[in-house]
Parts: sequence; C-alpha cells; structure tokens
Amino acid sequence: MNVQLTGLSDTVELRGGVHIPRLGLGVFRAAAGGETRAAVTAALAAGYRHIDTARVYGNEADVGAGLRASGLDREQVFVTTKLWNEDHGYRRTLDAFEASRRRLGLDYVDLYLVHWPVPGLRLDTWRAMEHLLESGRVRAIGVSNYMTRHLDELLANTEQPPAVNQIELSPYNYRSRRDVVDLCRSAGIAVEAYSPLTKGSKLTDPPLVHVAGSHGVSTAQVLIRWGLQKGLVELPKSTRPPRIAANADVYGFDLTAEEMATLDNLDEGLVTGWDPTHAP
Repeated sequence: MNVQLTGLSDTVELRGGVHIPRLGLGVFRAAAGGETRAAVTAALAAGYRHIDTARVYGNEADVGAGLRASGLDREQVFVTTKLWNEDHGYRRTLDAFEASRRRLGLDYVDLYLVHWPVPGLRLDTWRAMEHLLESGRVRAIGVSNYMTRHLDELLANTEQPPAVNQIELSPYNYRSRRDVVDLCRSAGIAVEAYSPLTKGSKLTDPPLVHVAGSHGVSTAQVLIRWGLQKGLVELPKSTRPPRIAANADVYGFDLTAEEMATLDNLDEGLVTGWDPTHAP
C-alpha cells in the first residue's frame, strides 16, 4: 500500500468527511489522575493531536483535563472514547455516551466506538450510535474488536456503516487478521491498530532488531512506521514523556519493500489482550 507520510499532521479521511490523525496516544492502563494527565499533556506538547481513551479505562476525566491544560483549542485535538460492554442497548448507550462526554468535559466527542461486539444487543446499540451521530454529539462512530462475522452482521443491518474498526494489529498478527483488514477497506472502514508495540513482548525479536539497526532507530519506532506504511491509524501507548516523543519520531526513515515483507513474515497470530476471534 502506497501511503504518503509527512508527519504528525497526517490524517485519514473517514466517512462523512471527518479527518482522523494517523498517529495517536492510547491511554489503556494509564492510571487515573496525574499519570494520564501528564501523558496527555506530554503527547500534545510533542505534536500529537489524537488521544484514544475508553469508559472502562477509568481515565476519561484526566484526558479532558490534560487537553484543557495544554492550551490547545478543542477543535485541534481528536478525542476518541468507547462504550463498555455493560452499557449496550439503545437507551443505555445514549446514557453511557452522555456520562463519558461529561467526564471528558467536552461539548462533543470526535469518535465514539462500540468497544466489544456484545451478542444480542449490539444492533440496538448501533441504532443508538447512529442517533448520536445524527444529533451532532459525535463526529464519527465506529467499532472495536469486530472480526469479519461481526462486521458482516452490522453491514447487513445498518444504514450508517462504521467509520472505524479498532483492533489489535502488529506484524505479529497482521496476516492472521488480513481478512478483517481487507473487509474494512472494501467497505470504506478505516482500520486503527491498538497495541502496535505488542505490549513490549516482541521488542527484542532478532529480525525486528535487525531492521531497526539498519535505520538507527528503535524497534518500537519500526513497528509504528510499519503500521503507518500499511495505511493503519497507529495508537501506541506510553506514559513516559521521552517514549511518547520517540514514538512520534517515525518520519525520518522509510521501510523498504523487502523490510516490510520481512516484518509481514513475523506473523504468529499473536494477541496480547482481549481476543475477539471466537466472540459470538
């Protein structure tokens, strides 16, 4: 995939004309309070303009506080949050969104995602998501952890397809999940990669170390660059300002076609978090 990359201002156009930055900060397992606020502030100071949180992370209020502390205008930062499993269903989805919006302290949310394909309720949930989009309280709606069967069900039963599907992706599972990526692309759904750094589990893998050494960069930077060159929206997570800055310093080198192929061949079906592969 030929993707033109210039810097942190790069965006992907979503359905409806909304632009999402290609690189964002994930705050999964960032502690509520000062840790999350400091991470968000450091990321925005480093040039990030995309923050990804969720109700279940317990740090939405701190994401909002970090944004306000940055001094940036609201419209300069793309904010995502997500609906948790126990909040599925039409009315509960609307109430859960409003609670998240209040915790964030924002007038609107840029992207609201269904965090998990809860069986039995997810189509009612999606109707509520469509209502939120129509109301203007969110700029885009999408899903997370949806595999092909979940997407097929949704696409067959909706007037408003999701703008985004956020799943775990890295070279260590990309080919295993290529069917999901291909379906998303054919349906005009942008693909976001969470845990692109494999939660650190593969950062010392020799083939990855070799590619990184060829460019004088870290293995984390190689993983992020690989995802960007694949056309993914990358969401690396860190709470340490130096690493947050380093994770954004991925625009001074290009991975060759041979190096991309080497990384693609690392696939081992790795899943480091929730695995929706067999979710009903």
